[in-house]
Amino acid sequence: MPRNAAVGAGVAGVALALSGCSQGIENGALPSTPEITNQTGPIITLWNGSWIAALVVGVITWGLILWCVAVYRKRKGDDKLPVQTRVHLPLELMYTLVPLMAVGVLFKFTAEQIDFLTDVSAEPDIEIQVVGKQWSWDFNYLTDDVFDPGVQANLTGEEGVEETLPTLYLPVDETVHFYLDSRDVIHSFWIPAFLYKEDTVPGRTNEWQVTPTKTGTYKGKCAELCGEYHAAMLFNVEVVERDVYEAKMQELRDKGYEGALGLEYSRDQVVDFTYEHGETE
Repeated sequence: MPRNAAVGAGVAGVALALSGCSQGIENGALPSTPEITNQTGPIITLWNGSWIAALVVGVITWGLILWCVAVYRKRKGDDKLPVQTRVHLPLELMYTLVPLMAVGVLFKFTAEQIDFLTDVSAEPDIEIQVVGKQWSWDFNYLTDDVFDPGVQANLTGEEGVEETLPTLYLPVDETVHFYLDSRDVIHSFWIPAFLYKEDTVPGRTNEWQVTPTKTGTYKGKCAELCGEYHAAMLFNVEVVERDVYEAKMQELRDKGYEGALGLEYSRDQVVDFTYEHGETE
C-alpha cells in the first residue's frame, strides 16, 4: 500500500470520526441550555470542558495510531526485523506525566464544582422539606408552615394526566434550602432541568440549596429504583413569581394543610389523610 494512500486513508478516518462527533454535538453532547438555576451554568461549563478535553485527547491518540500504522508498516520485500527498543525514557515519561496532568486538571475543576453544588451555607429565603415515599412525594413548606401531601400519579396515558401530579412551587430568584427525607426506602429527588439530583435515605436527612432563575414548568421524578410503581413517582415543579407563590401557599392553608407532615407517618397513613381531606377519590 503506497505511503500517500495510507496517509490519505488515515485522514479520511479522522474526518469521519470528527463528523460523527459534530453530529453528537448537534444532538446535545455539548449542551447550551439557558441558565435555569444558579447551578446549571457552571455544570454545563464543566460538562462541555470535559467533552472538549476528551475529544482533543482522542484526536491526538487516533492521529498517533494512524501515523504509526502509516510510517512503521511492513513494506513489500522488507524482511528485516525492526529495531528492538527496550527503553525510551523520554517517551515513557511523556505518556505517564501528560495523562496525570490531564486527570489533575479535570479533578481540580470537578472538585471546585462539587464544593459549589453541595454548599448549603447561604442564608435561604425559604426552606422546604421533601419527603419521598412509595410512590409519591410530600412537600413541607417549612418557612410558610404549610404542606402538600403528594398522591401517587395514575398514569393512564390520557391527556392532562400530568396536571394531576404533585406540584412543587418555588419562587424565582430566591434561594431554596431543601431537606430531603424518606418514609420507607431510598428514593432520589431529581429535577432533570436543574441538572442535579440527591438521594432521600431512611434515617438520614440530605440537604441542598439552589436558586431558580427562570420561571417555568419543569418535570421531576425519582431516579432510584424503589419498587413496583417507581415509574409513577413523578412530580411537577413550578418556578413562579413571589405573588403567585404566596397565592399557592394560601390555597394550601385554605385546605387545612397547615404545619408539616412529620416522618412519624407511614405511606399508608398519609394516603388516608388525603382521603379524609377530599383530595382523592
